[in-house]
Amino acid sequence: MIAQEEFTVNFNKPVVFQFFTRTVWWAVPTIWLPVAFWCISMSMRMGHTLPQIALMVGFGMFVWTFLECFHRFLFHFETKSYWGNTMHYLLHGCHHKHPMDGLRLVIPPAETALLAIMFWYLYKFLFTPSTSPALFGGGLIGYVIYDMIHYYVHHGQPTKQVPKNPKKYHLNHHFRIQNMGFGITWAFWDKVLGTFPQTKAA
Repeated sequence: MIAQEEFTVNFNKPVVFQFFTRTVWWAVPTIWLPVAFWCISMSMRMGHTLPQIALMVGFGMFVWTFLECFHRFLFHFETKSYWGNTMHYLLHGCHHKHPMDGLRLVIPPAETALLAIMFWYLYKFLFTPSTSPALFGGGLIGYVIYDMIHYYVHHGQPTKQVPKNPKKYHLNHHFRIQNMGFGITWAFWDKVLGTFPQTKAA
């Protein structure tokens, strides 16, 4: 494992930029898994059985695998203005410029919270009051898995072929074809959406 502090970059910007762009990896499961399980418990308290909860959570996780591919639209877009360039750099550009910065590999809690609030109300609009919490909780679990895999593919040193494959796939996105290979937890949607790279070699 590579030490995080060896690869941390300080921006020549106000200190608030450091706060909102740097996050230790363990903050993600510490903050969001309790929220996910609380949401799932809401659906259980509304009368759903364990098999039903399992299906809803599984479906929520499946939906997340699709949503993570949308980082191509959220973070891989062209900007021309100073503030547009600055915002893009703070949100995602800094990660591509410094891919081994261990404090900029997972999504900061403030940014996640904004997205989570949006999706919470979207789920409440799309689904029933009793199913939306479990579906949302499943999505949060999917997000936590995503960020943990993302951290590992950058800083882990796998010796087995199974964990080596996602590492090669993602580093190919960073260092060879940045407009392809957006999936982290699953390459399925890259194949469906036409963003699967021809080679996975890193």
